[in-house]
Amino acid sequence: MTDSNLSFFGRVSLAVGTFFSILGNGEFAAGVKRLRDGEGFAPAAPAPVSAPAPVAEPVAPALKEASPVAALQLLGLLQRDARFVDFVEEDIARYSDTEIGAAARLVHDGCRAVLREHFSIRPVREEAEGSRVTLADGFDASAIRLTGNVVGSAPFHGSISHRGWKVEEVRLPRVAERHDATVIAPAEVEL
Repeated sequence: MTDSNLSFFGRVSLAVGTFFSILGNGEFAAGVKRLRDGEGFAPAAPAPVSAPAPVAEPVAPALKEASPVAALQLLGLLQRDARFVDFVEEDIARYSDTEIGAAARLVHDGCRAVLREHFSIRPVREEAEGSRVTLADGFDASAIRLTGNVVGSAPFHGSISHRGWKVEEVRLPRVAERHDATVIAPAEVEL
């Protein structure tokens, strides 16, 4: 199947993964916004570096295919407890800001309950936002993203604009082997 002809479930898996990537990665979110604005996804021009980096042979990272079952399971939990899909799929243009705000509060409370029940999420950095920090050479670039005027090399001195989030534990329920995870909310028929 080509990239331009993804199946429905392939699109669901892509949407859920993209949703969490946008929440967790500001640079990726900015790229998606540029794409939606018709500017293309190309990342912003890199900041100048004071010394040229040594040229190394590019090494393609080993990619593993993610199973959509856990993503679908999480989406089902968000629908069950927060009516997340109902909220996102609703055309909200006809509602007032007050009505949308009231609905968003319910969805927020349900989503928060799901996250707290099924994940242990902690800040990447314990300091308060706005705190001044120094990042020594060798800091974990997968856990800390430098923004602003990034020039030179470590140590870097700056202020925490977002503490970041990391998952320490996942507690998704086990599912039966024949469970159809693609049904995130069964249709309801009232008798």
